[in-house]
Amino acid sequence: MIRVYNFTSGVRGLRVAWQCEEMGLAYEAKGFAYPPPADYRAKYPPGSAPFLEDEGGVAMGESVAMMVYLAQRYGPTPLLPADPAQMGRVLQLVVASEAAMGGLMNPMMGTKFVAPADQKANWTQGFCEARVNDALGYAQDLLGERAYFVGESLTLADIAVSTALGMWKGALDKDIPPKLAAHRERMMERPAYQKAKAAFSAA
Repeated sequence: MIRVYNFTSGVRGLRVAWQCEEMGLAYEAKGFAYPPPADYRAKYPPGSAPFLEDEGGVAMGESVAMMVYLAQRYGPTPLLPADPAQMGRVLQLVVASEAAMGGLMNPMMGTKFVAPADQKANWTQGFCEARVNDALGYAQDLLGERAYFVGESLTLADIAVSTALGMWKGALDKDIPPKLAAHRERMMERPAYQKAKAAFSAA
């Protein structure tokens, strides 16, 4: 059985559960409040979330790695196309959702929620925000007028990027470029997304 551990209100684990729903994979959502409890830290010492366990001794952190793992172990799946050009673009956007977007949002969220009042404005904050805006502009150009980032149906790229957009808007209260905002709204209407969200709400 696949088990996905996540902060109850965290979006990174939500995208892993969402992928499971899209692929029809059975999974168990294990939600907990922040800060992570001791038994979770014993399981995954970094204490970040999400964390995934699966049959065969699989135990791993890092949500985008989980996404690729699930697609490869339980695929083939249209979420990770076999066409080389499409696969390359999907993997680029999945990694970029953290490397060029979500990862840069982490220090921004730390500054917003944890930093002392006299340290809320700093050079790193401005640098990260500018780089994320560059990445969002690039993603919007790639999307163009299409419904999906790659091909004619949902892929891991759509799941990964729309999750990063959720952090940008939800945690940081930043504006999402209009085409990406419309894309995210469509993604949030998908039944699989709604089921995954409900699974952690009930966990």
